[in-house]
Amino acid sequence: MNVTETWHAALHRLQREGLPHVLATQVTSAGSTPREPGARMVITAEAVFDTLGGGTFEWQTIAAARHKLKAGEAGMSLEAFSLGGRSGQCCGGFVNVLLEVFPGSGTTLALFGAGHVGREIVQLALPLGWRIMWFDSREAAFPSWAQGQPRLDCYPVNEAHNAVASLPSAAHALVMTHDHGEDRALISALLARGDCASIGLIGSHSKWASFRSRLVRDGHPAAALEAVRCPLGMAKGPDGETTKVNDKTPYAIALLTLAELLPLAAGPAPSEQRGLTPQALKPLFSTPSVHTDDS
Repeated sequence: MNVTETWHAALHRLQREGLPHVLATQVTSAGSTPREPGARMVITAEAVFDTLGGGTFEWQTIAAARHKLKAGEAGMSLEAFSLGGRSGQCCGGFVNVLLEVFPGSGTTLALFGAGHVGREIVQLALPLGWRIMWFDSREAAFPSWAQGQPRLDCYPVNEAHNAVASLPSAAHALVMTHDHGEDRALISALLARGDCASIGLIGSHSKWASFRSRLVRDGHPAAALEAVRCPLGMAKGPDGETTKVNDKTPYAIALLTLAELLPLAAGPAPSEQRGLTPQALKPLFSTPSVHTDDS
């Protein structure tokens, strides 16, 4: 459906909230066309903001954009429309439309616990553009500054299994509640899901040894338990060996935890060729060279 929000207002909001969308920009016009170069529209799976002029050509643009969103094809592509051929329109002109696909936040961080370390982690992670799902079972546990933050949702959940069941697949989970029993229940539920991208548990080696024995008795295979990182944020020294960091302030622990998590949350390395190829761009923007003879 088309809505009244302008394309630039929609683009700003969707970028801020980390939601999937496509920016479609008309980059060329030849002959009679509904709009001129520079016309833009924003397309999501459910809505369309602004217009490139309407008609079959616009609907084909929307269909192409939504196909790329569904397929998760991030990046840019160039679509060509002959307004009388492919589009079924009678203008007789020709346009190129640049589609820029933004797949939304690629990383989901599920953080269980709104204590001192949890609060520091959220504040440090907010600029990363991740989607953050923040859980705590205590009443009024979340700070006032968390309200209205983009890509941050706070959930007061009493049952560990309900919280874990609400996660999307491939989420990165960090468990650091106020209660060891709650921590253990969350780790058990996360392991039972089997589709988390990573699982981290705050605490000491002795805490994990106790949890590990109980989880094995509960039926979790030993191999699955190797996926749990505990303690969190173990730094590497100059020799590459794990070294203990003596700074136990919440801010320092949060820094170490995020530094450990960042490589795990990184997407695949970009290919050597990114964006449109030079061959696609050159015909669109090249102009005849002007040479002068100063001799």
